[in-house]
Amino acid sequence: MSQLRIDGYVIVSADGMLADAGRVMPNELKFEGDKRFFTAALDSADLIVHGRNSYEDQPNSPKRKRIIVTRSVGALAPDPSNPRATLWNPAGASFEAACERAGVRAGTVAVIGGPDVFEMFMDRYDTFWLSLAPRVKLPGGEPCFPGVPARTPQAILSAHGLTAGAAEILDSADDVSVTPWRRIA
Repeated sequence: MSQLRIDGYVIVSADGMLADAGRVMPNELKFEGDKRFFTAALDSADLIVHGRNSYEDQPNSPKRKRIIVTRSVGALAPDPSNPRATLWNPAGASFEAACERAGVRAGTVAVIGGPDVFEMFMDRYDTFWLSLAPRVKLPGGEPCFPGVPARTPQAILSAHGLTAGAAEILDSADDVSVTPWRRIA
């Protein structure tokens, strides 16, 4: 499966949360610059991977091939509500089998969450794009990765062998940035 490049994408609050206490991404965590960056990345990806509660809610969303991680199927199944989606239970089938079922053998896979889905790929990411909204705090929110907030998202990425590159400002008014965390061979 070395023909697949696996990239992760998330925007987090200063305290490492990707959603509020109700497990909803609040408007305070939505920024135009990050939205443009995320949209461009997903438009160029060959496959999107996410859990049943994560989605990108964009105009091109229905056009994208995707794998939805769920326990509602034994292994692999078509998504009855989306002909471009494959339902995948990691307990019943490998990621490679899910990609094969989705018809993707090469290209870029964009992993967009949630926390347990991000965790599944920690040792496989080529790059993890961590967007940070440093002026937003979501106390009691949903952490981006298991282990947050006891450890920062950056510490977790580093512990999995990823190294931070140069941050790029996505929204200067709110100091929102994205940092590529890359696996150095």
